[in-house]
Amino acid sequence: MGAESGRGRHGSGRRRARRARRSRVRILTAVAVPVALIGVVVVLAPRWAGGEGAPAAAAPKPSPVAASPSPTPSVKPVRSPKPSPSPSVKPSPTRIPASGPGTFTVARADTSSSGQYAYRVEVEDGSGVDPEDAADRVAGILAAPRGWGQGGKRTFHRVSSGPAGLVVRIATAATTDRICGQGGMNTHGEVNCRIGEKVMVNLKRWQTGSPEFDGPLDDYRALIVNHEVGHWLGHGHETCPGKGRPAPAMMQQIYGLKGCVANAWPYDEKGAYLGGPSVP
Repeated sequence: MGAESGRGRHGSGRRRARRARRSRVRILTAVAVPVALIGVVVVLAPRWAGGEGAPAAAAPKPSPVAASPSPTPSVKPVRSPKPSPSPSVKPSPTRIPASGPGTFTVARADTSSSGQYAYRVEVEDGSGVDPEDAADRVAGILAAPRGWGQGGKRTFHRVSSGPAGLVVRIATAATTDRICGQGGMNTHGEVNCRIGEKVMVNLKRWQTGSPEFDGPLDDYRALIVNHEVGHWLGHGHETCPGKGRPAPAMMQQIYGLKGCVANAWPYDEKGAYLGGPSVP
């Protein structure tokens, strides 16, 4: 009995040990399951932009907003471009007839003047030049202080009839050539001449001047009258007295200045004669 009783005690102890081990296993199993689950959660947790800790709070979804139409840009009224001003049109030059009838209109006499030399001014018909205007210009040239009148040393008075020792005629190129040709001169439809008491002024020169003359048209008209009246007074042709000096009124300046400066008058402001070497 005692043996059996001893075996019974030893068996009972072994059973208690086995039961204890099974209890520990159950406890460990119960604990291991949550740990495993926690491990799964930790492993699966994402790395949020807010950092390594708790994920940042999710941004609330924006509530839908009805799209408002883009504001229409204010359109400035487009101004119609102003029309460009038309370029100023220069008046066409007066037509200069190359020939005429050969008849002349005489300018009125100047009854307010008297002098040593009676002269007459005549303008060819159809030339487009007003006889009275031309006569006034010629009178001013003859009486100018630097002209042949020398401010009163010579005096001229204009007549419209009766004897006249000097006749100033403004004529077309063809008429000038014809009358100058009567004295054996060839004016080539371009230049002026003096034949007897007649001073023939080429209409082309009176209206356009000369490309060689650097000065206003009125000055060139003065040169024409002074040159031809100079011949009437007995002066011959002269040439340039030196580079840079005034060209003599008796120089044929239309053919070039030869180093001189264009000049319309026979005298300077002090009354000195502006001459040059004679041309044979």
